[in-house]
Amino acid sequence: MRAAIITSSDSGYAGEREDLSGPVIRELLEENGYEVVHSILLPDDRKMLAKEMARIADEGVAELLLTTGGTGFSPRDCMPEATADIVERPAPGIPEAIRAYSMTITPRAMLSRAAAGIRKSTLIINLPGSPKAVRESLEYILPALGHGLEILTGTASDCAGK
Repeated sequence: MRAAIITSSDSGYAGEREDLSGPVIRELLEENGYEVVHSILLPDDRKMLAKEMARIADEGVAELLLTTGGTGFSPRDCMPEATADIVERPAPGIPEAIRAYSMTITPRAMLSRAAAGIRKSTLIINLPGSPKAVRESLEYILPALGHGLEILTGTASDCAGK
């Protein structure tokens, strides 16, 4: 499966801060057999983020699109809203599972506003902004994602009995 990564960070986009979470996502995806075909760092701009997510899905760039950053309470954090602007079908169980698991690590996990959904044949998932939280979240959900992506793309042979 092909994957794309979007990092949302005003300071990263301005060159004032290094993106540490995007490389963690790439590392874990590649370790799990995904081909990372696109990676970009954008500012916390709802329209820019939505446009790039829609482009990736509409052009069939990747079956999995993971975002990092922009899911907190800062006035500039807008990744969940940008995601909601472009998804055709929400997938709330994924961020709910991430939050439930993360709550076993830190009560601050309840502050995540992350979202997930499907546009065309692309699954979009918002991940946290910190490298540690990205690693914990992605390691938790990756084992189940493969099956969901197979169903989404029509490559699963049989769901019954599993």
